[in-house]
Amino acid sequence: MAEYEIKDINLAERGQKKIDWAWQYMPSLQFLYNKYRASQPFKGATIAACLHLEAKTANLLITLTKLGATVAACGSNPLSTQDDICAALAKNGVHVYSHRGMTTDEYFGYVRKVLGYKPNVIIDDGADLVATLHQEFPELIPNVLGASEETTSGVKRLKAMSNQGVLKFPVLDVNDALSKYLFDNRYGTGQSVWDGFIRTTNMIVAGKTVVIAGYGWCGRGAALRAAGFGAHVIVTEIDPHRACEALMDGFRVMSMEKAASLGDIFLTFTGNIHVIRREHIARMKNGVVLGNAGHFDVEISKPDLSAMANHVEHLRDNIDTYVMKDGRRINLLGEGRLTNLACADGHPIEIMDLSFSLQLESALQVYTHKLADKEPGIYPVPEDIDKAVMESKLAALGIEIDVMTPEQVDYMKSWQE
Repeated sequence: MAEYEIKDINLAERGQKKIDWAWQYMPSLQFLYNKYRASQPFKGATIAACLHLEAKTANLLITLTKLGATVAACGSNPLSTQDDICAALAKNGVHVYSHRGMTTDEYFGYVRKVLGYKPNVIIDDGADLVATLHQEFPELIPNVLGASEETTSGVKRLKAMSNQGVLKFPVLDVNDALSKYLFDNRYGTGQSVWDGFIRTTNMIVAGKTVVIAGYGWCGRGAALRAAGFGAHVIVTEIDPHRACEALMDGFRVMSMEKAASLGDIFLTFTGNIHVIRREHIARMKNGVVLGNAGHFDVEISKPDLSAMANHVEHLRDNIDTYVMKDGRRINLLGEGRLTNLACADGHPIEIMDLSFSLQLESALQVYTHKLADKEPGIYPVPEDIDKAVMESKLAALGIEIDVMTPEQVDYMKSWQE
């Protein structure tokens, strides 16, 4: 059993059952495990991972271990860590450092412990491993062959590092692979954020006015599902193209200032800070529910909520009710952290099967020196890997697609009629 720091190792049996349940519905990851298990391609690799520690993630980390890697992992969000999963991971040989509800100091302490294993491959979710490595452990950077990042928020941070010339190794942008953002962001977030809302509040969505802040792939998915539930959907945006797209998808589009007095449910998907703040909160109706699906708990201004409230009540798990000085009650889900993970189990299993298959293949690209000739920076996942992951998913589902004939291939290459 690996060294670890978790809440309770005795929770391992319960966690293992959840892991086994998820594994049944991860055919792409199973395919990769069966493809590589004889060759043990990660033998000698030390992989540091900062991810949401739940059942689907556990299957990725355990698979990496079974393929020869030494894996050290910490949770990427205090409320997404599941303690029984951490216990099962430790039993399966993963060096795991996390517990649900950890403080900010504990969180970064665990990040440092994972980096202490001197990784040569990094799998990140939000870029905290990469950022902390550069800020606090520059002496370890020469040992790192590269990294992969799977979130929009993390990619934004890494691009900023690259633009400033401080990023010291290549990073594969898993987030923007077609197999990831077309499915994980749209269908994964689209379903799981409402799973978190409904589990936590036990409220109906139909007939309510839902305000979606940000119409990227995650916002699109959540808006689509809200409409399917029978909600009236309003979209707020800063990008004119996305705003027009939301309008043509059938949604009302307006500023947050105007939407604030109309919404019953507000969900943020921007990756930016203080998208909902004092002037918006002042206009909101009594009993509104606020939730965030961006990586960090900064999109809804908790300092403004606290300053405007007389006190905070806790009538249900994962809901902070801010009682305003004028008597209105504003409900915040999951401390403003990721609603789909803080209040539920994250993305559906079948969706994460795709994302984690991409992560495994990306880690293999890094470890086998496929990025050795690359300058430090952000690079797309190779197209053949992206395509192969989706082909394996379709094959597992028994779905066949067409293949071009030689005549069609030649025609597509020709410029003549």
